Amino acid sequence: MIAAHDRTAAPPPGAIAGSHPRSGKKKPAVSGLLRLLPLLRPHRGLLLWALVSLAAAAMISLALPMAVRRMIDHGFGQSDGGFVNSYFLMLLALAVALAITSACRYYFVTTLGERIVSDLRVKTFRNVTRLPARFFDANKSGDIASRLTADAAQIKSALNLAASVALRNSLLCLGALAMMFVTSPGLSAITLGAIPLVIAPLVLFGRSVRRKSRAAQDTLAIASAFASEMIAGSRTMQAFNGEAAASERYAREVETSYRSAVHAARSRALLTAVAIALIFGSVVGVLWIGAHNLLSGTLSAGSLSQFLLYSVIAAGSLGSLSEVWGELAQAAGSAERLFELLDEDSGESEPVSQTALSRPAAGAIEIRDLHFAYPGAPDKEVLAGLSMSVRPGETVALVGASGSGKSTIFSLLLGFYPDYSGKISLDGCDIRTTAASAVRGEIAVVPQDVTIFATTIAENIGLGRPDASDEEIAAAAAAARAHGFISELPDGYRSVVGERGLTLSGGQRQRLAIARAVLKNAPVLLLDEATASLDAENEMLVQKGLDDLMCNRTTIVIAHRLATVLKADRILVIDGGRVIEEGTHAALIRQGGTYSKLAELQFDLTEATALKGHAA
Repeated sequence: MIAAHDRTAAPPPGAIAGSHPRSGKKKPAVSGLLRLLPLLRPHRGLLLWALVSLAAAAMISLALPMAVRRMIDHGFGQSDGGFVNSYFLMLLALAVALAITSACRYYFVTTLGERIVSDLRVKTFRNVTRLPARFFDANKSGDIASRLTADAAQIKSALNLAASVALRNSLLCLGALAMMFVTSPGLSAITLGAIPLVIAPLVLFGRSVRRKSRAAQDTLAIASAFASEMIAGSRTMQAFNGEAAASERYAREVETSYRSAVHAARSRALLTAVAIALIFGSVVGVLWIGAHNLLSGTLSAGSLSQFLLYSVIAAGSLGSLSEVWGELAQAAGSAERLFELLDEDSGESEPVSQTALSRPAAGAIEIRDLHFAYPGAPDKEVLAGLSMSVRPGETVALVGASGSGKSTIFSLLLGFYPDYSGKISLDGCDIRTTAASAVRGEIAVVPQDVTIFATTIAENIGLGRPDASDEEIAAAAAAARAHGFISELPDGYRSVVGERGLTLSGGQRQRLAIARAVLKNAPVLLLDEATASLDAENEMLVQKGLDDLMCNRTTIVIAHRLATVLKADRILVIDGGRVIEEGTHAALIRQGGTYSKLAELQFDLTEATALKGHAA
């Protein structure tokens, strides 16, 4: 049975701050959106046109009540129909102008919102791709993807509609209040006294809406992350008949998200009801007083009509703001989630080594007294004083039981985890004080679990060299013994493989990984169980490609199958996070230690005896 997430446990080290549904400090309702303001700077032209359109639409709307007052006070009291006609023509012209400015407002504001969200997505994704390994160890890819898609869409919706409506209604409200004072200062003073009664619920309920909207978004992200995992591992799930359990688990997560969304909607509905009741209740009271002023002769019918229209504009604007405020608060929660990704330290302040790394590197690797524990288990030391060296062009094999620290050495060489004690150097340069991009530029990796992306064969091979020509990609594939099967595909190198390369066999994926390494042409090669899970035919093809790739390169090989490392220049036996034996295959067999016992387990008795006799 697939267990549910522990919703109360503390997030592991490296987890996104505030990603838990119940976490987060109280902040102003739209504080998250204020951080979008710096993104406006490169688009000042769009912003200017948007503001001009907003202001023009608001001023035209505010001019309409004045025209109505003059027509009532002057037009209907005359028998000249021409005067009335001219006023109606003027109202028609204002309506057309309002339509044009409103269309411009929608276009410029929508375009600006799309541009800002696109920039934010790109900027956030760029930072995510540079985050250290410990971040991805502690966070699910589905949650990260949800922030880049669903949360960004929520922000875009707010900027395109809510922000435009909020700005327009704010201008209308302020302008209407000013004109109300011009029309009747006494009635306006009474109206102004009611405004705090309207603003207070907006502030108080807005905080609640933001908090509950954030909870709904977090719980939806949990469901999305689980769905991504199940879809990516669909074959394993189906092989174990786990469809029902997965569906039940997903239904629980979605139901939790639904309840959170309903709580947020309830708060927004209550906010809207309270605000509208207070707004229009105040308008009715003020108009009652105005009607008595009209009867007493202290206010003209046109002035009362003008005041009435401005009151309706101000009330309608405030009422719309109450609804928009809830949507902006919800978008603020989405902005917070995105900015949490953007605020994650990617370690991009690249250090500069006092000794520049030569290019291409000679490939001399030196490791001294290396101690390391993973961030998720700081009390469990994986490497405990490991020391080793590799000469340029030498092939060194690492053997040992699972969990002895072999793959961890590769992770540290590639700079995935900088928090270790001891020293790792490449050509005499400490990799911890050298730019990680420079170190990785000199290393090619062929892993056991090859990652193939859902794109073309050519793009997969050219991952490390996107500027490589078609001829170079084809040559790399030929060297990796992959050109044959690629040529048989319907579109050749332009064939799009399925997600994680599931449409390819294990041997084909491994040969693509070798082709990547061939194309990169790095002086240092790391092979992590590159042929461990292959059948005999594929292993032979892959091994031929590897033999060509290893030629004249510094190579470190991780292998559990000793038959694959018999030709290594040296073999290091690792146990408990340190090197316990070192030597050639023959020398280690003569020693009769851990390596010799491993050889006896893997080779049959006759072969093992022959090996020992040959070593003697």
